[in-house]
Amino acid sequence: MIFKELKIKGVYLISPEPYKDKRGLFRRHFCAKEFKKKNIEFKVRQSNISENKFLGTLRGFHYQKYPFQEAKTLSCIRGKFYDVVVDLRKNSKTYKKWVSVTISSDNRKMLHVPKGCANSFMTLKNNTIIHYYCSQYYNPKNEKGIRYNDPTFRFKWPIKPKIISNKDINHKNFVD
Repeated sequence: MIFKELKIKGVYLISPEPYKDKRGLFRRHFCAKEFKKKNIEFKVRQSNISENKFLGTLRGFHYQKYPFQEAKTLSCIRGKFYDVVVDLRKNSKTYKKWVSVTISSDNRKMLHVPKGCANSFMTLKNNTIIHYYCSQYYNPKNEKGIRYNDPTFRFKWPIKPKIISNKDINHKNFVD
Protein backbone atom coordinates (compact mmCIF):
# COMPACT_ATOMS: atom_id res chain seq x y z
CA MET A 1 0.00 0.00 0.00
CA ILE A 2 1.33 3.41 -0.96
CA PHE A 3 0.27 6.32 1.30
CA LYS A 4 0.36 9.90 -0.02
CA GLU A 5 -0.44 12.55 2.58
CA LEU A 6 -2.52 15.38 1.13
CA LYS A 7 -2.42 19.06 2.13
CA ILE A 8 -4.29 18.36 5.38
CA LYS A 9 -2.32 16.50 8.03
CA GLY A 10 -3.57 12.95 8.43
CA VAL A 11 -5.57 12.87 5.19
CA TYR A 12 -4.07 10.17 2.95
CA LEU A 13 -4.75 8.99 -0.55
CA ILE A 14 -3.87 5.30 -0.50
CA SER A 15 -2.94 3.36 -3.62
CA PRO A 16 -2.91 -0.41 -3.65
CA GLU A 17 -0.05 -2.52 -4.91
CA PRO A 18 -2.10 -5.20 -6.65
CA TYR A 19 -0.92 -8.66 -7.62
CA LYS A 20 -2.14 -9.56 -11.08
CA ASP A 21 -2.09 -12.88 -12.88
CA LYS A 22 -4.25 -14.85 -15.30
CA ARG A 23 -6.92 -15.35 -12.61
CA GLY A 24 -7.38 -11.64 -12.11
CA LEU A 25 -6.21 -9.21 -9.46
CA PHE A 26 -5.57 -9.39 -5.71
CA ARG A 27 -5.03 -6.39 -3.42
CA ARG A 28 -5.10 -5.63 0.25
CA HIS A 29 -8.01 -3.47 1.26
CA PHE A 30 -6.85 -2.79 4.80
CA CYS A 31 -3.70 -3.62 6.76
CA ALA A 32 -3.23 -2.37 10.34
CA LYS A 33 0.55 -2.83 10.04
CA GLU A 34 0.71 -0.56 6.97
CA PHE A 35 -1.39 2.10 8.70
CA LYS A 36 0.80 1.89 11.81
CA LYS A 37 3.96 2.44 9.70
CA LYS A 38 2.47 5.86 8.83
CA ASN A 39 1.60 6.51 12.50
CA ILE A 40 -2.10 6.16 11.76
CA GLU A 41 -3.81 4.64 14.77
CA PHE A 42 -6.94 3.16 13.24
CA LYS A 43 -8.95 0.51 14.99
CA VAL A 44 -11.91 -0.53 12.86
CA ARG A 45 -15.14 -0.58 14.88
CA GLN A 46 -17.70 -0.39 12.10
CA SER A 47 -17.83 -0.99 8.36
CA ASN A 48 -20.46 0.63 6.12
CA ILE A 49 -21.54 0.34 2.51
CA SER A 50 -23.28 3.21 0.75
CA GLU A 51 -25.24 2.17 -2.36
CA ASN A 52 -26.09 5.13 -4.57
CA LYS A 53 -28.39 4.63 -7.56
CA PHE A 54 -27.83 7.93 -9.30
CA LEU A 55 -25.04 10.18 -10.54
CA GLY A 56 -25.03 13.45 -8.57
CA THR A 57 -26.04 11.92 -5.24
CA LEU A 58 -24.42 13.95 -2.46
CA ARG A 59 -23.97 12.68 1.11
CA GLY A 60 -22.54 14.77 3.92
CA PHE A 61 -20.71 16.60 5.31
CA HIS A 62 -20.80 14.33 8.36
CA TYR A 63 -18.75 14.16 11.54
CA GLN A 64 -19.19 13.32 15.21
CA LYS A 65 -18.46 15.58 18.18
CA TYR A 66 -15.80 14.83 20.81
CA PRO A 67 -15.35 12.26 22.36
CA PHE A 68 -17.08 10.31 19.55
CA GLN A 69 -14.93 11.62 16.69
CA GLU A 70 -14.26 9.05 14.02
CA ALA A 71 -11.66 8.37 11.39
CA LYS A 72 -12.83 6.83 8.11
CA THR A 73 -11.18 5.03 5.22
CA LEU A 74 -13.28 5.07 2.04
CA SER A 75 -13.01 3.11 -1.19
CA CYS A 76 -15.12 2.61 -4.28
CA ILE A 77 -16.40 -0.89 -4.98
CA ARG A 78 -18.28 0.16 -8.14
CA GLY A 79 -18.54 3.45 -9.97
CA LYS A 80 -16.88 6.75 -9.14
CA PHE A 81 -17.16 9.50 -6.55
CA TYR A 82 -15.71 12.91 -5.70
CA ASP A 83 -14.83 13.30 -2.03
CA VAL A 84 -14.21 16.46 -0.01
CA VAL A 85 -12.55 16.50 3.42
CA VAL A 86 -12.60 19.63 5.58
CA ASP A 87 -10.36 20.07 8.63
CA LEU A 88 -12.35 21.02 11.74
CA ARG A 89 -9.49 20.64 14.24
CA LYS A 90 -9.16 24.11 15.78
CA ASN A 91 -5.49 23.57 16.68
CA SER A 92 -4.58 22.53 13.13
CA LYS A 93 -2.62 24.73 10.70
CA THR A 94 -5.21 23.81 8.07
CA TYR A 95 -8.30 24.52 10.18
CA LYS A 96 -11.30 25.15 7.88
CA LYS A 97 -9.26 24.22 4.78
CA TRP A 98 -10.42 21.42 2.52
CA VAL A 99 -9.07 18.95 -0.03
CA SER A 100 -10.81 16.87 -2.67
CA VAL A 101 -10.05 13.68 -4.58
CA THR A 102 -11.76 11.42 -7.07
CA ILE A 103 -11.97 7.75 -6.17
CA SER A 104 -13.20 5.06 -8.55
CA SER A 105 -13.42 1.33 -8.92
CA ASP A 106 -10.97 1.76 -11.83
CA ASN A 107 -8.24 3.63 -9.91
CA ARG A 108 -8.76 1.43 -6.79
CA LYS A 109 -7.55 4.21 -4.47
CA MET A 110 -8.72 4.74 -0.91
CA LEU A 111 -9.03 7.89 1.16
CA HIS A 112 -8.22 8.06 4.86
CA VAL A 113 -10.01 10.82 6.78
CA PRO A 114 -8.65 11.44 10.30
CA LYS A 115 -10.63 12.22 13.43
CA GLY A 116 -11.63 15.87 13.60
CA CYS A 117 -12.36 16.20 9.89
CA ALA A 118 -15.73 16.18 8.13
CA ASN A 119 -16.31 14.22 4.96
CA SER A 120 -18.74 14.47 2.05
CA PHE A 121 -18.96 12.72 -1.28
CA MET A 122 -20.83 13.06 -4.55
CA THR A 123 -21.31 10.21 -6.98
CA LEU A 124 -20.02 10.72 -10.51
CA LYS A 125 -21.64 7.59 -11.96
CA ASN A 126 -24.93 5.77 -11.55
CA ASN A 127 -24.90 2.73 -9.25
CA THR A 128 -21.83 3.80 -7.27
CA ILE A 129 -21.05 1.66 -4.23
CA ILE A 130 -18.77 3.07 -1.53
CA HIS A 131 -17.27 1.03 1.29
CA TYR A 132 -15.83 2.64 4.39
CA TYR A 133 -14.26 1.56 7.63
CA CYS A 134 -14.93 3.67 10.73
CA SER A 135 -12.89 3.95 13.91
CA GLN A 136 -15.94 4.74 16.03
CA TYR A 137 -19.49 3.47 16.34
CA TYR A 138 -22.20 5.67 14.88
CA ASN A 139 -23.57 7.93 17.61
CA PRO A 140 -26.58 9.91 16.31
CA LYS A 141 -26.78 12.12 19.41
CA ASN A 142 -23.27 13.42 18.65
CA GLU A 143 -23.53 13.64 14.88
CA LYS A 144 -22.99 17.02 13.24
CA GLY A 145 -23.05 18.22 9.67
CA ILE A 146 -22.07 20.98 7.28
CA ARG A 147 -24.12 21.93 4.23
CA TYR A 148 -22.44 21.21 0.89
CA ASN A 149 -22.68 24.88 -0.14
CA ASP A 150 -21.82 26.52 3.19
CA PRO A 151 -20.36 29.97 2.34
CA THR A 152 -17.68 29.61 5.03
CA PHE A 153 -15.81 27.05 2.93
CA ARG A 154 -16.62 27.76 -0.75
CA PHE A 155 -16.50 24.08 -1.68
CA LYS A 156 -16.14 23.31 -5.37
CA TRP A 157 -18.11 20.40 -6.80
CA PRO A 158 -17.59 18.88 -10.26
CA ILE A 159 -21.33 18.96 -11.02
CA LYS A 160 -24.42 20.39 -9.39
CA PRO A 161 -25.84 17.94 -6.82
CA LYS A 162 -29.02 16.20 -7.97
CA ILE A 163 -29.99 14.22 -4.89
CA ILE A 164 -29.41 15.33 -1.28
CA SER A 165 -31.22 14.20 1.88
CA ASN A 166 -33.37 16.72 3.76
CA LYS A 167 -31.02 16.37 6.73
CA ASP A 168 -27.94 17.23 4.65
CA ILE A 169 -29.51 20.15 2.77
CA ASN A 170 -30.84 21.74 5.98
CA HIS A 171 -27.62 22.04 7.99
CA LYS A 172 -27.16 25.58 9.32
CA ASN A 173 -24.16 27.71 8.29
CA PHE A 174 -20.97 26.64 10.04
CA VAL A 175 -20.14 28.42 13.30
CA ASP A 176 -16.79 28.01 15.11
